[in-house]
Amino acid sequence: MRKMMRDKALVRRLSACETMGSATTICSDKTGTLTLNQMTVVEAYFGGEKMDPPDNTQKLSAAVSTMIIEGIAQNTSGSIFEPEGGQAPEVTGSPTEKAILSWGLQLGMKFSETRSKSSILQVFPFNSEKKRGGVAVQVGDSEVHVYWKGAAELILESCTSWIDKDGSKQSMTPEKVGEFKKFIEDMAVASLRCVAFAYRPCEMSDVPKEDQRADWVLPEDNLIMLGIVGIKDPCRPGVQDSIRLCAAAGIKVRMVTGDNLQTARAIALECGILTDPNVSEPTIIEGKTFRELSDLEREEVADKISVMGRSSPNDKLLLVKALRNRGHVVAVTGDGTNDAPALHEADIGLSMGIQGTEVAKESSDIIILDDNFATLVRVVRWGRSVYANIQKFIQFQLTVNVAALIINVVSAVSSGDVPLNAVQVRILKYVVPGNFQITGQSFSQDILCKVQLWVVYFYVSL
Repeated sequence: MRKMMRDKALVRRLSACETMGSATTICSDKTGTLTLNQMTVVEAYFGGEKMDPPDNTQKLSAAVSTMIIEGIAQNTSGSIFEPEGGQAPEVTGSPTEKAILSWGLQLGMKFSETRSKSSILQVFPFNSEKKRGGVAVQVGDSEVHVYWKGAAELILESCTSWIDKDGSKQSMTPEKVGEFKKFIEDMAVASLRCVAFAYRPCEMSDVPKEDQRADWVLPEDNLIMLGIVGIKDPCRPGVQDSIRLCAAAGIKVRMVTGDNLQTARAIALECGILTDPNVSEPTIIEGKTFRELSDLEREEVADKISVMGRSSPNDKLLLVKALRNRGHVVAVTGDGTNDAPALHEADIGLSMGIQGTEVAKESSDIIILDDNFATLVRVVRWGRSVYANIQKFIQFQLTVNVAALIINVVSAVSSGDVPLNAVQVRILKYVVPGNFQITGQSFSQDILCKVQLWVVYFYVSL
């Protein structure tokens, strides 16, 4: 365990190390595991035009820029600490929130000042099922703005109009919908996470009184599209080699992500999970499509899935159950509280040590301390090394015991006396240095390429 700890893997349950050696499939998250989790906004589309560079707001009117900045500052779960003395601001929050807030700073946002100009009436936290989060803020005495932020194609479906660069509201015609979809598709093909911003104006008279506001559901229809950003999260160095090693070891890596299918496809091709860019269902499938299948259909499809996009934690759980029912030994990575059921259901639950929540860590068998996919491969090596050492130990014991048995039997038959008494046999069995040398061996680098090992649930002693 100390050796595995040095390899950035904290084992919480000893049996998991052995089971990991027999894993046949790994269901991995994308963000932070296959990628670096260092997100930055690299493309932006606001006012009906692409902003080049993405922080260039010269073509946008002051009213549009103000609305964008207000939406960024108020509709966020992150925060910005602005130290005195001209030091650089410190941005906190999830990687996506940090990327958007950092982009807001590039636009000229003064975080504390912007938030002080309006007051928050109601918050709808980001929901992994709806793939969006919203906030209602009061501006002035009677004006209310409801801001939404989330998955671009889902936000687009709720929009009936859009804001041009001059701040005028335009109708969302089929042609304009196609233009937005084309921009989303182009960003997704470039392996960018697409996040859309929209809002809806309301009157204060439409807002429930303060004592009834807790049950107020923010309006999600008839939204006005502000724009879309593309967020880049580069793949981790060496992840392709790690996935190639898994394939050579007979382990299939499946990527389960909340990003849309095009972004998921691009990342999977970049990582080496997919080799053909033209694959279709069920090799690459949407979470909603998978969850709508019957139990029997899910089991038949699960074997063929390599990438699942727009998935929820419940979709990951359904995939794990289907794979286990097909006889697979399943390892699952997770970092969120909602991932706990899938981590618990899997044969081996692997939580993330940096981004993982305490609930996820408590539900896991092994904690990956550096959130790196390459560490998973090292855990598999250690698991298979355990089996290899058990095999060597049993072979050694069989050799020693059979040899002692033959010597004693032959001597007893031929001379009537045995050369090894009971004490000597025990010494030979337990004190021979080979026992300790074999069981303490580390893994060899080619152990992943050897024949798949089976799970052993018993200990053999002769």
